[in-house]
Amino acid sequence: MDKIVVLKDVTKVYKDGVPVVALKNVNLIVERGEFICIMGPSGSGKTTLINIVATLDTPTRGEVQICGTNVLDMGEEELARFRLKNIGVVFQFYNLLQEFTVLDNVALPMIINGYPVRKCREKALSLLRRIGLEHKAKNIPSQLSGGEQQRVAIARALINNPPLLLADEPTGNLDLESKRTVLQIFREINREDGCTIIMVSHDQLASEYARRTIHIIDGRLQS
Repeated sequence: MDKIVVLKDVTKVYKDGVPVVALKNVNLIVERGEFICIMGPSGSGKTTLINIVATLDTPTRGEVQICGTNVLDMGEEELARFRLKNIGVVFQFYNLLQEFTVLDNVALPMIINGYPVRKCREKALSLLRRIGLEHKAKNIPSQLSGGEQQRVAIARALINNPPLLLADEPTGNLDLESKRTVLQIFREINREDGCTIIMVSHDQLASEYARRTIHIIDGRLQS
């Protein structure tokens, strides 16, 4: 199978004041088309791990290959272009822009990628239709519930058709019904589109929707 994520002996040490080892010799291979949930309590290193895979952070040592590319060899501008094309990220707190409509929040990454605004909005509307929020297109994010905002964030992450979707505690702020709705969207994206998903969570419910679950404790992956 095609390996979309390869981590080799990845260690991350934060050196502000007393050194803190967040990841210890992590080795991970994710095949294209997988849906993985990485489970761990707060402080276990799971957010550091997802940030390194997202190319938002770099390891102290080790190798990181995403979509067959050694991302540690890239400069900041090249890395930003690579991320825009290949990686979608969903955050716990949605990170939507309150000054933009829901439609334009979804369309923005595609606009940044250089496509005509009209085409971007058409695709954004199609994605909103898919997640059941077409009727909220002209609203601003603050007019939506938490679950609705997270669904918008998922649509935004998918606008550039990335082969890899990363989710950092995507259900952390949601009620049970909204959690199930969001997790079902992830499952459908994985099964219908073949999108590879890596989700980190401390919520047992999240692992029930993934195809493979990995545990992380004190910066080490547990088999």
